[in-house]
Parts: sequence; structure tokens; C-alpha cells
Amino acid sequence: QVQLVESGGGLVQAGGSLRLSCAASGRTFSTYYMGWFRQAPGKEREFVAAISRTSTSTYYADSVKGRFTISRDNAKSTVYLQMNSLKPEDTAVYYCAAGGNVLFTGIYAYTSKYDYWGQGTQVTVSS
Repeated sequence: QVQLVESGGGLVQAGGSLRLSCAASGRTFSTYYMGWFRQAPGKEREFVAAISRTSTSTYYADSVKGRFTISRDNAKSTVYLQMNSLKPEDTAVYYCAAGGNVLFTGIYAYTSKYDYWGQGTQVTVSS
């Protein structure tokens, strides 16, 4: 069992930055690939970014590529999402997730391939 707790959300003006953190419980953090997803009101949860177990590979949604950076610190059991040049359309609840599937490439964008989810943190970008 893995428990995930997100933090770092808040209200920011367009063009600003935020850094989200997701702390995981347990000593098996390095065995999971990690992802960030977001869900805006009235919309489905969508993929934002993912990182492999050893940080070798990272993937981003086209809408955030070049603005967001995902990273992880296995020693601290924490995954981060640095968000720069924020836009009003980035407003959503952001969730981190941990997946234990054998594969990572090709499946990282699917919510069904993640086993554990955090409670989410609200990010609001004002225009």
C-alpha cells in the first residue's frame, strides 16, 4: 500500500510559477513510475506528465510541454511538478499517482495504469 499526499497548490497570476510536491509513504517508492494528472470542473481527468522509476524517461502532455517539468527524488520518496508560465487553462485539481505495471512506455498516460492516487491539490491561475 502506498499513500500519496500532494502539496504546493494555490492561486497564482497568469505567467507565474508553482511547484507541486507529492510525498509517498512506504519504502518501495522507487519501484513505481509516477504521474501527474489534472481535472478541471466538468472535464475528465487528463494526463499531464510522467516519470520512470529511475528518472531515465519523462513524458508530457502537449499542452504543458516546455512549461512543466516533472522530477523525483527516490531518497525522499517525493515527486515534483515544476509549473512555469502558467495559463488560466491550467486551472484544475492536480493529482499525483503511482503505478506498478511492468511496462511504462506507452501506458503512462492512462489513468487505469496507476494503482495509487493522492487526494489532489487545487491550482488556480487568474488572468
